[in-house]
Amino acid sequence: MPSARPSLLYVSDPAYPANGRSYGDEDIRLTARLREYFDLALCHPLDARALMGRFDAVVIRNSGPVLHYQQEYEAFRQAALAAGVRVHNPLTGRGDMAGKQYLLDLSTAGHPVIPTADGDLGPAAALAALPAADRYVVKPRLGADSLGLRVVDAAGLAAVPLEGCLVQPYIALRHEVSFYYVDREFQYALYAPDPARRWELEPWAATAEDLAFAGRFIDWNTLPFGIQRVDACRTEDGGLLLVELEDLNPYLSLDLVDADTREAFAQAFRRSVEALLRAG
Repeated sequence: MPSARPSLLYVSDPAYPANGRSYGDEDIRLTARLREYFDLALCHPLDARALMGRFDAVVIRNSGPVLHYQQEYEAFRQAALAAGVRVHNPLTGRGDMAGKQYLLDLSTAGHPVIPTADGDLGPAAALAALPAADRYVVKPRLGADSLGLRVVDAAGLAAVPLEGCLVQPYIALRHEVSFYYVDREFQYALYAPDPARRWELEPWAATAEDLAFAGRFIDWNTLPFGIQRVDACRTEDGGLLLVELEDLNPYLSLDLVDADTREAFAQAFRRSVEALLRAG
């Protein structure tokens, strides 16, 4: 007799050398919980397009920066949208899923984001659009995992290619903090006490002000289902500025939270996938 349980194609690249993170360990733990509710198979991101039609839904998790396989990812995305394949997260995200243009758009609209300028307009225009700083960060619009990121002084902006990049002032900060959501519901927060050690994280007790900050970007993104991570920096005056809105395959650092929080997250994840399946 065929199984009545929904089937999931779980996309992961456990061999990707993620600095300070263990993709494989995290996905092993999550799939162990999901297998209690779904028939599940794991595949590499390069195999997702060929296999997706055999499953009720595709779950994209720790699949690595798509920059390394941009053409194949675009082919998967177009095929999935054309065929109406259910994908978790849905392929309509406005954050990193669509590149980093949103940082410029949000900055221009006055949201609490690290000030961002369009590198395509050249170094002089970028400098004129930003507050003065000793150093500037140049990041590709299609970058990920700090790939292609450069830190230069004002004079150095004229010496590096800015086409296809965004420019931001290098911000002095107390720490970085990340807020983790499932279906727009807050799950937990972690922070890096030492800004130079991004992935050495500790639990953070998010305040009402913190959650109001993070929630505005979750609301802005309008994803009906899925896992999102709001990365922010706390400036020396205590305020928060958005660093990134991770809505494609955010690493969750679940090994750094307590067992009850991990279980609550796993159940929220399961309910999110079930909601996606019900939505058709």
